[in-house]
Amino acid sequence: MKSISIVFLQGAIILIGMIALVLLIWLPMTEGRATNLDVFSIYIDPFILYGYAASIVFFVALYNAFKLLGTIGQNNVFSLNAVKRLRNIKLCAILLGILIVAAGLFIGFSHPKEDDPAGFLAICIVTTFVAIVVATAAAIFEKVLQNAVEMKSENDLTI
Repeated sequence: MKSISIVFLQGAIILIGMIALVLLIWLPMTEGRATNLDVFSIYIDPFILYGYAASIVFFVALYNAFKLLGTIGQNNVFSLNAVKRLRNIKLCAILLGILIVAAGLFIGFSHPKEDDPAGFLAICIVTTFVAIVVATAAAIFEKVLQNAVEMKSENDLTI
């Protein structure tokens, strides 16, 4: 039986995913580059398409976190499946950080001189830092869990 905290965390992950999806659909129509574009032109803008492509990595990480919580809820924390999920989360966070830095560099070098990209670049810095923290935490948990799985398999062989 799943504990209340696992179900709560899985619900929080679903809520985060839904909010991110709504923001991905709604924000291009109201902010920045696409404010004066028609509905079709908004969604063929290369930078907005880049944002959608980069968001796939975010949703893959959320999916892996959801599945990791399911594994924990089934009392299979010390399994190779859990280690694999943590590795996937780590790789997604690293890739997302790289994609955010690339977007920040693109905007930093290509924005019009009358426009001030400071807000966007600040958001890029903060989200890159968050991605680095998530990747570091996932790497630490992955290593600890990998060692625990190895010790468990060694103990199972001696019994």
